[in-house]
Amino acid sequence: MRKSILLSIMLFAFTMGANAQKFALIYMEYILKNVPAYERANEQLNQVSKRWQSEVETLSKEAETLYKNYQSEAVFLSAEQKTKKENEVVEKEKAAGELKRKYFGPEGELFKKRESLIKPIQDEIYNAVKGIAETKGYSVIIDRASASSIIFASPQIDISNDVLAKLGYSN
Repeated sequence: MRKSILLSIMLFAFTMGANAQKFALIYMEYILKNVPAYERANEQLNQVSKRWQSEVETLSKEAETLYKNYQSEAVFLSAEQKTKKENEVVEKEKAAGELKRKYFGPEGELFKKRESLIKPIQDEIYNAVKGIAETKGYSVIIDRASASSIIFASPQIDISNDVLAKLGYSN
């Protein structure tokens, strides 16, 4: 009997605590699409990425051309010349791979460029969300894009426009 009363009291206290929390949603994609600086940063990243991709493709084509030339000349070459040509092809392919890793690898130039352009915008959005949460007393703010288990959420708890307004982009 005593345990059931204690359990009931604990369950009641937990329920009251859970009800006191306020939740809100944001839609990060919507917010980012309405921040002009993000669009400009993305355009810069696309231009740089295309330029670097072109460099990598050029080097790869050079390696491919060297290999095709080697294949067509192989019957006329001595063993020493074959080895030299094979090494040239391998070196060119290796250079293309290294350039690709340098630009597009996990810690590559594109990653660093994205960090330098996008991170300040994300930090600004985070600070705006944090400010709204503190001001309006939200315990949790969830990005609906990353919370794939949300099937339905009332538009009344979506504060994306509030975040945009706090950032100075009224919608």
